Amino acid sequence: MQADICFPGAEIAHELEAQSGPGTYVRNQIVYSSLLGQKQITSNPIHKPIVSVTRNRETSIVPDVGFTVIGRVVRLKPQEAVVDIVVVNGRTTAEGFQGIIRKQDIRAAEKDKVQVHNAEVISLGDAKSYFLSTAKNEFGVLLATSIAGYMMVPVSWDSMMCPVTKAKEFRKCAKPSQ
Repeated sequence: MQADICFPGAEIAHELEAQSGPGTYVRNQIVYSSLLGQKQITSNPIHKPIVSVTRNRETSIVPDVGFTVIGRVVRLKPQEAVVDIVVVNGRTTAEGFQGIIRKQDIRAAEKDKVQVHNAEVISLGDAKSYFLSTAKNEFGVLLATSIAGYMMVPVSWDSMMCPVTKAKEFRKCAKPSQ
């Protein structure tokens, strides 16, 4: 069995390679995650492996200064991006934490695009939000959707490209982990 963190709507397998299990759905022969949680692939000796997504039922971890977080941009303001934090130090969170990435760390983007960021907690902020930074090389955009609606791929540290339209968009991309 193998486990990875999945976001709702993330493509996790092709229907030819695996069967859809709990926490997933199939659209156009692609298996997608319907939950935020751990991807699990269970081998099946008779049929294709079963891919499922389960939520982490452990006690949730609370973000602290220096922790690495992954979050989805939910709102853009003139001076900052508001992020829903969904993973803290590699563990999914049950509670809803909110973070803010200030203007100096934001690249031009549109509100309706899906953006998932990897960031570091730099301050506990106010009662509602943590202050996040993407200044280090290993932090930045992990997933983004192009204007055409396709998942983009990073082509350099500061841009991503739509694999279908070949259009480039400027984003500070997270450095891939080794």
